[in-house]
Amino acid sequence: MMAQGLGPNLASRLSDVTLEKCADVGLAYAQDNRHVPGQSIRKLSEAFQERSLDSAIVMAAGPSLHRNNVAEQIKASGFEGLIISSESAMAYCFRNGLVPDVIVTLDPHSKRIVRFFGDPDLTAGDLEADDYFRRQDLDPALRENELKRNQDLLEAVDAHGPTIRAAVASCASPPVVQRCRDSGMDIYWWNPLYDDPMEPESVTRQVYDINGYPCVNAGGNVGTACWVLAHSILEIQKIALVGMDLSYYEDTDHINTQYYYELVDLVGEDRVAEAFIDIENPYLGKTWFTDPTYYWYRDVFLEMAADAPCITYNCTEGGILFGDGVVFTTLAKFLSNH
Repeated sequence: MMAQGLGPNLASRLSDVTLEKCADVGLAYAQDNRHVPGQSIRKLSEAFQERSLDSAIVMAAGPSLHRNNVAEQIKASGFEGLIISSESAMAYCFRNGLVPDVIVTLDPHSKRIVRFFGDPDLTAGDLEADDYFRRQDLDPALRENELKRNQDLLEAVDAHGPTIRAAVASCASPPVVQRCRDSGMDIYWWNPLYDDPMEPESVTRQVYDINGYPCVNAGGNVGTACWVLAHSILEIQKIALVGMDLSYYEDTDHINTQYYYELVDLVGEDRVAEAFIDIENPYLGKTWFTDPTYYWYRDVFLEMAADAPCITYNCTEGGILFGDGVVFTTLAKFLSNH
C-alpha cells in the first residue's frame, strides 16, 4: 500500500495515466514496425548458447553509475555473465569500455530516445527546443557539447552494433528502430503489457493481434524491462541491478529531476516541492528523494520481485529499491561470488 501525501497520491494514478498516454502511439508504432525484420524475443536465448546464463548484470542509467565507478568494477572482476543494458546506459558503457550483450528499448518518445543511439538528424534547433539531456543528472557527459557527444555516440553505436542484440518493444519509434537496423544490431521484438488482454478493447490484445509477439509486463520502465527479460525470457537465476536508483541524491536540485516539467504541469510550480518523497535507505542510513513516477516504478518492481523466479541483487549502492524479494548488497560482493 502506498503512503499518503501529494507524491504518493499522484503515483497511485500513474498506471491509468500511462495507459492513456501510450496506448495510441503504441498501437501506431506497432503497425509501423510490424514488417520490420527481426525475431521474436522468445528466440533471444538462442543467441547465447555458448554462454553461461547463470548470472547477469542489468544496467539502468541512474546517477550511481558515475558516482560508484560501476564499469571499472565490472571490468576488473572478469565477470563472465551477460550484461543487459537499458538504451539509456549505452553511452556510459561505451565510454567506459563495456559492450552490453543485450540492450533494451521501450519508451516511444520520437526524439529523445534516439539520442541514446546517436541521432543522425540532431540539430542545434533540437537542442534549443528541449533541455532534457542538459537538465538532468542521469549522464553528466551528455550535458556538455551535445552535438559532439551525439556524433561520438553515433560512431560508437555503429562500431559495436553488430555484436549487440537489441530487445525492441513494438512501441519503439521509427527513428530508434532505424538506428538499431543501421548499426547492425540483431532485433528481437516484444510487446509491452499495456493492460489486461482479457478485457474488451484491450490495447495489449490489439497490439498482439498486429504482430503476434510475446507480451511482457515491463513494469512501466526500461530498467525493469531489462530485469524482466533477464529472468522471464533468458531464465537467468541471479540478476544484479546497477544504476537502478529510482531516486535522486540529496544534492540534486528539483529542476534537474527527470519529470520536473511534468510535475509543474500537474500541480503548479508552487506545489512541486510537496510532490517529492523522502525515503531513508535502512541499509545505508541515508535519505534519497524521489518523484511520483519513480515511486510508482519502485512499488511495481517490488510487487513483481516478490514472485520472480530469480534472486535479485540490488547492487546500486544507493537509492530506494529495497524490500521483499530484493537482496541489497554491494557490487563488489556480487562480483566476487559470480
